Amino acid sequence: MSRREIYMFGFRGFPQIQGGIEAHAENLAPRVVELGRRVTVCMRSPYVEPGLAKVWKGVRILRLWTVPNKYFETLLHAVICAIVAAVRRPGLVHIHGIGPAIVTPLLRAIGLQVVVTHHGEDYNREKWGWAARAVLRTGEAMGMRYANKRIAVSRSIGDLIASKYGQPCEVIPNGVVFSEMPQQSDEVVELGLEPGRYVLTVGRLVPEKRQLDLLRAFSAAALPGWKLAIVGKIDHQSEYADQLVREAAGRQNVVMAGFQTGDALRQLYAHAALFVLPSSHEGLPIVLLEALSYGLPVLVSDIAPNLEVVDDPARIFHVGDCEEMRAKLSALTLASLNAEEREAVRCESAQRYDWSDIAHRTLEVYDELLGRRRPQGNIARSGGAGNRVQQLELGRQGAARYGLARSVNDNLTKPLTGVPSAKVKLK
Repeated sequence: MSRREIYMFGFRGFPQIQGGIEAHAENLAPRVVELGRRVTVCMRSPYVEPGLAKVWKGVRILRLWTVPNKYFETLLHAVICAIVAAVRRPGLVHIHGIGPAIVTPLLRAIGLQVVVTHHGEDYNREKWGWAARAVLRTGEAMGMRYANKRIAVSRSIGDLIASKYGQPCEVIPNGVVFSEMPQQSDEVVELGLEPGRYVLTVGRLVPEKRQLDLLRAFSAAALPGWKLAIVGKIDHQSEYADQLVREAAGRQNVVMAGFQTGDALRQLYAHAALFVLPSSHEGLPIVLLEALSYGLPVLVSDIAPNLEVVDDPARIFHVGDCEEMRAKLSALTLASLNAEEREAVRCESAQRYDWSDIAHRTLEVYDELLGRRRPQGNIARSGGAGNRVQQLELGRQGAARYGLARSVNDNLTKPLTGVPSAKVKLK
């Protein structure tokens, strides 16, 4: 392996594999390749087919074995990835997530440069017992103390790293793919949903996503002619998922849509009337950013990562408070955004959470460690300067009306095309 190659692990795999970190890696890795770097990613064997192509969008893929078990698969895969890295000697190792970061001291001990991205306090997830939480806290400590560079996907995580470990941290948010609004609605109709008359939530069926809270609040709201669409699937069998399916089965106005990707997911976002994220734990939720990229009205729980995106009290409820969620669901389904307002929200989302800019900023972290000057890649930072100024102004007007919070990128004046991106650093 080239001493200039980037070696990534810490996620199940991609493309189109459920999960926030998976979506992050799927969007980041090929853009780093487009910027002129070699990237190798390590995927977990239970989630990718043996016949998967060895190169995807220029990204080299290693399918490494691990056991399909929610308690051991991440740790075992991280150890195997570290052993492979010791043999291959990449220029830089980029670990995603605090669980896999437990191998950071090992990688440093054998002379490798390590970047760790902190995607969230996974030890706060409701599905974990005390032993798993202890391992995750250890992984966080090892990653944050021993990595050469640390990246946080939200300000709240950056604050945690600074206060808990006294380490500097680059705050680089998750991004969103800004796509055209689909006009077709056949996939939505096939699921038994009426465009403009359903509430949408997207995420894995795990306790911290709290879909059960939303289901109960929606049922209590008793909205005539409305349906709730729950998009997502289980990673591993659990009592929570079984209970969710049981309760949904008893309600004709709840659709368990399963895991959706591609045009089906785009249609679900585009034709929903409201997106709800009731989670008790997130890093910086990509599904929320995706909803905003379609101009969707949103209702979110009051956890810190959500409040970095939305700050309108009418669109926020206390996590776990089903009665407050019910009342705000009822109020928001009576209101709607017009086409101009939805487009303003879309532009604001595109400006704040641009994957091209995120790739550039991540590459600055890499190059600082590798001690190299950056060549000009094939990926642009978002169109022309005039277009950016117009987009910025439209987005700010939309944000003011809609109640979007200041983003990570609002800590600085975002540069126009061709101007190096400044860094948000927490000291």
